[in-house]
Formats: sequence, structure tokens, C-alpha cells
Amino acid sequence: VQLQASGGGLVEAGGSLRLSCRTSGKYSSFSSRSWYRQAPGKQRELVATIISNGSTNYADFVKGRFTISRNIAKKAVYLQMNSLKPEDTAVYYCNAKISTAEWWGQGTQVTVSS
Repeated sequence: VQLQASGGGLVEAGGSLRLSCRTSGKYSSFSSRSWYRQAPGKQRELVATIISNGSTNYADFVKGRFTISRNIAKKAVYLQMNSLKPEDTAVYYCNAKISTAEWWGQGTQVTVSS
């Protein structure tokens, strides 16, 4: 399984970005798909998850601003990020899990200027 994240960039505070994560490989469905992020000098943290039945969960620090979605036919997961803040600056990683197995994308940089 390979995950390819894209859509990062430089945006001003209050702006929006949409991240995409496309999947290739033998699996077409996963028990969960998630976005994580890692800021310089900090640990990687969970941002949002969408599970197989379509239910979603968000970290408190993005609730109301970020939306995770998926396109099963395209084997893609998205993260719509609105009202971005400088503290959202990080490398964003997509993740896919089946039971105890998981895969990571290469990360896409999001930089929010104040």
C-alpha cells in the first residue's frame, strides 16, 4: 500500500487549504483513515479520523474548522482546513489502517503565516 499526500502550501491566517491523500495497492478499503501532523520539535499528533462506516472524529484543536472526507471509488481521503491559524503549521501525514497494520504517506507541508 502506498499513500500519496498533496495539497499543502503557504497560506495566510484565516485562509483555507484542502489536503488529498491518494492510495494505491491491493487494498481498497481500510478500517480507518486519518490525518496526523507534526510541528517542528513536537510529537506527531492525530488531527482527524474517518472509520469504515463513515463516522468521523476530530482533535479538539481542529473541531469546527477541519473536515475529513473520503471518496471510496478514488481510494482518496481529504482534509478541508478552514480558518487556519499559525499554530496549524506542520507537516501533515495521511495514515491508513487495517487491524494492526498501518501505512503512512510521505507528508505535505502546511505553513500558515500570521
